[in-house]
Amino acid sequence: MNNIEVSVRVGDWQAFKADAMPIREAVFVVEQGVPLDEEVDEMDELCLHAVAYDGQNNAVATGRLLPDGHIGRMAVHLHARKQHVGSAVLSALVSEARKRGHPLAILHAQVHATNFYVRHGFIAEGGEFLEADIPHVKMTMRLDPVA
Repeated sequence: MNNIEVSVRVGDWQAFKADAMPIREAVFVVEQGVPLDEEVDEMDELCLHAVAYDGQNNAVATGRLLPDGHIGRMAVHLHARKQHVGSAVLSALVSEARKRGHPLAILHAQVHATNFYVRHGFIAEGGEFLEADIPHVKMTMRLDPVA
């Protein structure tokens, strides 16, 4: 499968809600059965959001960076998976965490996605736990300060 060209933009919830929510609903609510009221939370307003757009300016992936350096809500549209789109979003969020001076990037990875995060330098810590009835594992990556 060929990689699709994407551009990743970052900003606040007001700027990206209209593009990020349809992706999150498709992936988390429809595909994975997470109740909408668990998917949407008050943290969205406080987070930095990243959205990847394809060559036709269609939003194809999203993720968010919480104020404490946690990365979450990583979601890629089904048709854009396995094309390095998620990698582009993750890289943008890690870069932003580094710029903000966070010593660690932390995330709760769905167990089936741990290899994706390992390939990007994250290390699993501890055992599995459930979030929204889906097995997860805590993963971290040490961030070197921006010179």
